[in-house]
Amino acid sequence: MRTVAKACLLRTGRGTRFEISLTLVDDPAIHRLNRSYRGVDRPTDVLSFAFEEGGPMAVPGSALPMLGEIVISAERAKAQAQSYGHSFRREMAFLMAHGMLHLLGYDHQTEGERRTMEGLQRQVLSVLGIRREPHEGE
Repeated sequence: MRTVAKACLLRTGRGTRFEISLTLVDDPAIHRLNRSYRGVDRPTDVLSFAFEEGGPMAVPGSALPMLGEIVISAERAKAQAQSYGHSFRREMAFLMAHGMLHLLGYDHQTEGERRTMEGLQRQVLSVLGIRREPHEGE
């Protein structure tokens, strides 16, 4: 997950000197968060909470600026990996990349934004050698 986060930072030209919070949860937990923060009454796979729109924030006691929080439903990631026919590792890397790009200000509300964000996700996973095909033992 750290490698994916760093690859996102490098691919977007932000450097790698940031702190993020990553929490893995189950579907009921992410469902509650999705309902509370987005008003969407269903589980989702990943949520991102940027601490400061447009840039990182200073955190007292930390040497690094904090970008925000990423919450991933490991339960949903496992189900999606099986459904899409690829590894859990690949699905988790994809969700991490997606969450990081949201923290960095990318979105997918318009067709152009979606294409940009999807292109960056593909580039990051490709650079890391993470492919869609299943991996043995996962």
